[in-house]
Amino acid sequence: NNNGHITTRHKGGGHKHHYRVVDFKRNDKDGIPAKIERLEYDPNRSANIALVLFADGERRYIIAPKGAVVGQAVANGPEAPIKAGNNLPIRNIPVGTTIHCVEILPGKGAQIARSAGTSAVLLAREGIYAQVRLRSGEVRRVHIECRATIGEVGNEEHSLRQIGKAGATRWRGIRPTVRGVAMNP
Repeated sequence: NNNGHITTRHKGGGHKHHYRVVDFKRNDKDGIPAKIERLEYDPNRSANIALVLFADGERRYIIAPKGAVVGQAVANGPEAPIKAGNNLPIRNIPVGTTIHCVEILPGKGAQIARSAGTSAVLLAREGIYAQVRLRSGEVRRVHIECRATIGEVGNEEHSLRQIGKAGATRWRGIRPTVRGVAMNP
């Protein structure tokens, strides 16, 4: 805040990030074929992102699914085939499929399983709701009109990376954690 008080500990500093606008909705390009133009690093999230070129000439970023390669075709919409990177409503996805980037409310944009290496599993469909098991083990009800992307998020080695030195944590904007015992009386 503006009084010089620390409101949230262990935050501050860190390298500047250019924000990349990632398309989490993927609902206004149904049926337009697209292919992955390149895979990129994104400092704002643990997953990598893919630049997708649509047949109408528009380019967008999506979260790169596991196994994504340059030149791979991706599709949006209810008619899309069931293969990694394609985005479709849950009512069109077979039960038992591994999915990621799942919406909680229809049309709001993906909110579940977007981090590197994560995924969810479609367990069942009952009426207008489907049951999705999240990475934490939680089973959640989601409306069948909510959209999800097939497959899991790529860059699954993210959690195994050695940070290497204290300064690398500082670049991420995390300040040191000082034990109370080590402070002045």
